[in-house]
Amino acid sequence: MELNRLEQELHTARALVMADLVAGDVAEAGIVSMVEDAVTHRRWWVEQWPEGVSFVTGLVAQDVQDALLEQYGRWPLCPVCTEEGPHALDVEPELGPDPHWVCTKATVSVAPVGSLAGALGR
Repeated sequence: MELNRLEQELHTARALVMADLVAGDVAEAGIVSMVEDAVTHRRWWVEQWPEGVSFVTGLVAQDVQDALLEQYGRWPLCPVCTEEGPHALDVEPELGPDPHWVCTKATVSVAPVGSLAGALGR
């Protein structure tokens, strides 16, 4: 795989996840560092498995979501289920192209990764 495609995918993943963090008002310096850590980790991962390059965006989103859960709490919160207690959206497919944020409780796709602003009314 050529390096330019890998770097393009990594930059795209970073931008899309950052857009969702900004939409959720959680793009603080420490969280941006989590995004950078996830991108660095996935760069290594794709170098080991070049066929996985189209999965990078969803994986970076999941990595950041996992890191946030450990240090800050659930993110992104579901904007669909307002009657129930807060719960996080999931990335689907877990390993595939064209990742979306989905609510598994309501079984609906909320937004593509990178497009949470529209779902959050921002």
